[in-house]
Amino acid sequence: MITTIEEIANIAQNLHDSNVKIVFTNGCFDLIHRGHVEYLSAAKKLGDVLIIGLNSDDSVRRLKGIDRPINYEQDRAIVLDNLMAVDYVGIFDEDTPYELIRIVQPDVLVKGGDWAIEDIVGSDIVLERGGEVRSLKFIEGKSTTDIIEKIRNQ
Repeated sequence: MITTIEEIANIAQNLHDSNVKIVFTNGCFDLIHRGHVEYLSAAKKLGDVLIIGLNSDDSVRRLKGIDRPINYEQDRAIVLDNLMAVDYVGIFDEDTPYELIRIVQPDVLVKGGDWAIEDIVGSDIVLERGGEVRSLKFIEGKSTTDIIEKIRNQ
């Protein structure tokens, strides 16, 4: 379900009240590829509900440059929302999902294997409350940047 940050806060509270294990991840998810799908499937297996914080178009532009994103935030959100592993998608406009993680209070926080655990934004919030922070397997050569580069070189 694609939802607002306010609705995500209510959903997360209800899930915590029901003792549901919440997994959270975030990203731009600009061009969905095999690496994303395998990563999100692995993330979902770590809990009961997978919530994704999706960078807004403005946020992606600030992080990746003026030629990104390739796909608009609503398009990216719809694609993510229709993946089997994904339960909720919330779009955030900040450069990092720190505030969203503070709101959701996930039991498990995950990022791709190219992130060291100590560098994962929000790890302090999750670890402080006894949660788990994981850096999941990264599939080499399967990234949005690689896809864009391949297209440019053809």
